Amino acid sequence: MKILIVEPFFSGSHKVWAKGYAQSSQHEVEIISLPGRFWKWRMHGGAVTLAKRYHKLNFNPDLILATDMLNLPVFQSLVKPKCPVAIYFHENQFTYPWSPDDEDLELQRDKHYGFINYSSALSADQVYYNSQFHLDSFFTGLEDFLRQFPDYREIQNMDKIRAKSSVLHLGMDLQKFDVFKIEKKEKFLPLILWNHRWEHDKNPEAFFDVLTQLSQKGIQFNLAVLGEEFKKELPCFTNAREQLQKHIVQFGYAESFEDYANWLWRADILPVTSNQDFFGGSIMEAVYCNTIPLLPNRLTYPELFNRKRNPHLFYEEDEELLIKLEKLVMNYFKESTPFLKDISEQFDWTIMARVYDEEFANPNAV
Repeated sequence: MKILIVEPFFSGSHKVWAKGYAQSSQHEVEIISLPGRFWKWRMHGGAVTLAKRYHKLNFNPDLILATDMLNLPVFQSLVKPKCPVAIYFHENQFTYPWSPDDEDLELQRDKHYGFINYSSALSADQVYYNSQFHLDSFFTGLEDFLRQFPDYREIQNMDKIRAKSSVLHLGMDLQKFDVFKIEKKEKFLPLILWNHRWEHDKNPEAFFDVLTQLSQKGIQFNLAVLGEEFKKELPCFTNAREQLQKHIVQFGYAESFEDYANWLWRADILPVTSNQDFFGGSIMEAVYCNTIPLLPNRLTYPELFNRKRNPHLFYEEDEELLIKLEKLVMNYFKESTPFLKDISEQFDWTIMARVYDEEFANPNAV
């Protein structure tokens, strides 16, 4: 089977996912893409350029697999594909929180990006989401989105989209961490980790606030802050450099994968404070490396980390996070973590590639 992945934003998790599946699949997988920058322009104009590249391919796909950053109806109108077309939603523009500093939000120019997601889902033959939480929140967000318009809302189109929607969890190349594995040894201070993007939707303010309170109580710990920083540093990161200076052993982007992997294997505790996560790839990477997460009881975490089986990993409010984090820091080396491997390794491409391959080869699926 020949599969063509169409990715307008070939960067970060989108790039890793596309390349990971292409390398792990038993099918013949090709990728056409554009660099991962100027995301708004990619959602508007990426389809035109990628359609042009499609026509230059010497590749006749049995399935086109687009992602949510593509204006699929525009792409289809220019390509006129003779095979089924599916779309994979890494995120969506209905429920993804916009930066409060984005002028498009104030000018109410943000709505069009949600409409691109809506029309793309409507025109696709099959719609995939990276978690059940994402699927559910997509339709909640879509209904709110449609009901804001004055007439001809076509609410019934939600049923059409839902009928062809399903969950296809994120596949990840987790085994690449194995070569850098180190056995955790009992040490004087547990290492607390941040390994997410330095953006507002990951709620770093709450993360650093909890650690500052922990520090003020005289609790000793080390802190490694990783993850990608963008042009303008959020003030909470700037303040944390000073307020938590005595705890910091690493503060900034890991320039190589080896450095990143080494820090994850060294880390002990991952307090998560995110306000937005449709899957949580950086969390799954840390968990694979035997880092214990503390997770808010929201978003996709109860689904992926089995809250019923592991209630000790979850908290309701920041006050409870502080209590659980303090207890974990003080008693870290009494904790047992073999269950973490079972949670994370099921998403490795060695397993997920077969799931994807079977799904896409099923004539009733697409």
